[in-house]
Amino acid sequence: MLKNRKFFASCCRFRADATGTSAVEFAMLAPVFILLLLGMVAYGIYFGASHSVQQIAADAARTAISGLNQTERQALVTDFIAHDVSGYPFVDPN
Repeated sequence: MLKNRKFFASCCRFRADATGTSAVEFAMLAPVFILLLLGMVAYGIYFGASHSVQQIAADAARTAISGLNQTERQALVTDFIAHDVSGYPFVDPN
């Protein structure tokens, strides 16, 4: 009977003890928040690259308008891509 009381008392103390709850909550929620953060960074990189490609296409089309014929337009666009695309983030001109 005395063993049961000691066991019951130790169980009550264990349940009432709140030390370490913050660490457990952090261990459960941190991976979710880190995954969310990495997802936002990845989407930002994708969005930046997408915007850069769209801007390159618009600038190349704007450059091509000044050509008189198809050959000159092609040369102007090729020259634009070779020299000016390196200034855009997240885009490799090669």
